[in-house]
Amino acid sequence: MSDKKKKHEQENLSVDEPETLEPQETDAPSEVEEEVSLAALQEEYNKLKDSFLRAYAEAENTKRRCQQELEKNSKYAISSFAKELLSVADNLQRALSAVDEQTRANCGAFIEGVEMTQKELFHVFEKFGVKKVDCMGQVFDPNLERVVQEVEDVEKPAGTIIAELQSAYTINDRILREAMVIVTKGGK
Repeated sequence: MSDKKKKHEQENLSVDEPETLEPQETDAPSEVEEEVSLAALQEEYNKLKDSFLRAYAEAENTKRRCQQELEKNSKYAISSFAKELLSVADNLQRALSAVDEQTRANCGAFIEGVEMTQKELFHVFEKFGVKKVDCMGQVFDPNLERVVQEVEDVEKPAGTIIAELQSAYTINDRILREAMVIVTKGGK
């Protein structure tokens, strides 16, 4: 057959035999399926976002608590050491209280040295936040003092501290050691 004839037959075939169109299967989801899928994704996104925000808030709270704990530990780390040194301060005070005028005249330089040592100890205490609390003449405070004896004294109001056997100390506004005091009972 000639080329013209073949060409003509091909043209006729394409015209004579219409192609049968079969329904094509598409991978594209319908609009309803898309909406359901989008809603499910949005719900999953919201759950994940909520989980993330909760985890982030928990991490921030943990970070804040750790920071507070570090500050507290650094602020009160020397508490036990300072508490042990309080007996040294007490002994220096007792030594100075026991000195009478004759001893002071005979051993003036020695007494002055003890006073300077006591002053330096209190300076170091102050540097690290340890402070002596003056209780004499104050009304008894159960948070700061411990009563070891009550004495009749009608001239002073009940609960007034008239003697201090052991001084109270605080470290950064926290009680390091409570005072041992003698208070009045009776009175006005």
